[in-house]
Amino acid sequence: MTATLAPPVHIGRAAVGALGALAVATGALESVVTPTLPLLQRELDMSPAEGALLSIMLLITGALITPVAGKLGDRYGGKRVLIRLMAVVSAGGLVSSLAPNLPVLLLGQVLQGAMVGALPLSFIVVRKHLPEGESKVAIGVVSGMFVGGGMAGTLSAGPVAEQLSRHWMFALPTIAVIGSTLLVNRLMPHDPPGRSDETGVDWPGLLLLSGTLITLMLVLAAAPELGSQPLVLGALVVVLAAFVTGWIAVERRAASPMVDLNMLARPAVWKSCVLTFVICVGTSFGVYLVPQLLAVDSDAYGFGASATAIGFFLLPGAVAASLAGPLGGIGARRFGSRAVVTAGVVMMAAALLALSAVHTEIWHLVLGKMFIALANGLCVTAMVTGTATSVDQGDTGIATSLVLVTRVLGFAVGAQVSGALLTAATPAGSDVPAESAFVAGFVIAAVVTALSLFVTRTMGKGVKE
Repeated sequence: MTATLAPPVHIGRAAVGALGALAVATGALESVVTPTLPLLQRELDMSPAEGALLSIMLLITGALITPVAGKLGDRYGGKRVLIRLMAVVSAGGLVSSLAPNLPVLLLGQVLQGAMVGALPLSFIVVRKHLPEGESKVAIGVVSGMFVGGGMAGTLSAGPVAEQLSRHWMFALPTIAVIGSTLLVNRLMPHDPPGRSDETGVDWPGLLLLSGTLITLMLVLAAAPELGSQPLVLGALVVVLAAFVTGWIAVERRAASPMVDLNMLARPAVWKSCVLTFVICVGTSFGVYLVPQLLAVDSDAYGFGASATAIGFFLLPGAVAASLAGPLGGIGARRFGSRAVVTAGVVMMAAALLALSAVHTEIWHLVLGKMFIALANGLCVTAMVTGTATSVDQGDTGIATSLVLVTRVLGFAVGAQVSGALLTAATPAGSDVPAESAFVAGFVIAAVVTALSLFVTRTMGKGVKE
């Protein structure tokens, strides 16, 4: 028999405020790369494909860390794991701020990706210290402040990078992360750990999935430049196949797999995963190509936008993405998941096709990016909601983790293919891709997105009575 644990201490507004401050800081640190990616490519002499790789490293790490962080938080206490996780994030931010070249900056982004696990850990802490009604309010506050931090980072990254340097662009939000982490450590009481007899973390599965994702990104990033070296590209493909085969074998035998492959046999789950992947591929084309097109020299066919201007132009899309979550949830409850996903797919495909045909004014790109972000948020929210409610309560975490992994894969593949298109279409000695590469990218994304309608028509309506 184990000793009875004391009930958790009720927390006040100061502790919730500290979590909110941490959410703002991490949201800002997460968002600084997107508006400044063209600037980083110029300063670090990166190809578009390498820039695409940089833009997704944080997301990949986050997808791997999040389920592990949640499991460790349940077992050892949310605050304990959160503080350690933020130490890793702070180290990543410092590495990024001091990075002299691309490999070091990639390492910093890998470490920073641990921040994605901070939100679920914050929710664990809040739920353990507050009654249900108050915890829902606190979770909403923390989530909203994370979105607000992302908007602040999008707007401030450009001015900081241009007026100070790219180093301060990472350093300032990292300092905020360190300060807010110390505040959380001081104000937030420790939450009691969970049961110690739970199944352990699937470390082999985590390592093999990490290898799979990293190798896949290397294959996509290197493909345009390795066309003349087929043996190297073939070797990378063989390594990728080995990682995939090993990961599948390990996940099938694991007592508590990171990703339960048996869950994919359920129609509601595999359809959600396919749709999530396809829609996120389409979304990532827009997310990557729009800032690149804004940054192209105005003497060519672009607008010569600075990092500051790009952040301002991307802000409406960030606002639309923040509104898409609640709108998608309300729409899924009232009209059903299938109706919301179908509307989102049509909206996104139309926006991408419009961008391929008309992109001669800045407002064309701003409006197109806004509709893409809104459509993606509607689709993903509806699919996560539909997946979560289509399985048993005990399987919710497993099913939604599958959607999370396929979401990351979609964004990663789309961004890398976009970067490869621009790299392949850039003449030797020039840093300006052919305009046809942007047109082709938007068209490919629209077609891929539209193909998902063949899956949406087989979905259940998902209307809750």
